[in-house]
Amino acid sequence: MWKRLLALLLLIPLADSLFLVFVATQLLSWQLTVALVVLTALLGMLLVRAEGRHTIRKIQSDLHRGNIPTNRIIDGGFLLIAGAFLLTPGLITDLLGFLLAFPVTRAVFRKVAKKWIITPYIDKQTGGFASGNVYTFGFPNPGNAGGGSSNPGGASSSGSSSGNNGDTYRVDSDAYDIDFEDDSDSKRNP
Repeated sequence: MWKRLLALLLLIPLADSLFLVFVATQLLSWQLTVALVVLTALLGMLLVRAEGRHTIRKIQSDLHRGNIPTNRIIDGGFLLIAGAFLLTPGLITDLLGFLLAFPVTRAVFRKVAKKWIITPYIDKQTGGFASGNVYTFGFPNPGNAGGGSSNPGGASSSGSSSGNNGDTYRVDSDAYDIDFEDDSDSKRNP
């Protein structure tokens, strides 16, 4: 995935410079093309500045109410990327910057980023807690640090096993309840 992203980041400036040359030689004069690039950069930076202030106010408002400003933080990241695209001379990067700066199109980018990038990454780091897919294939084997299941069919069986610290884990298959019984006293005092 990172190789594709790097290739995309290298292709954008190449396509942007080729398109800029095409516009300067075929559609407009080079003077108008330069003026257009400077104008879009200035307008874009004003838009990003205004949206950035609005996003900061929304983050403060969410924090004041006790809400987690997840979407606003993602918007702030997209606004940083939009600012970088708008400062880069070129028309394709300016278009991408404007798409990331406008709230309506930024919401689409946010939804896609959450679905395909953020949630899978957090799920990988937390073992499924971000999406709620924690124990999709039954309970993990207590001795297995990777969290794999001893019963891949999805149904867990009743029984008990001993963990690394001497605790006994008993799994009740009907209620999906785990009891942690400390039997260290019984081992010391037989």
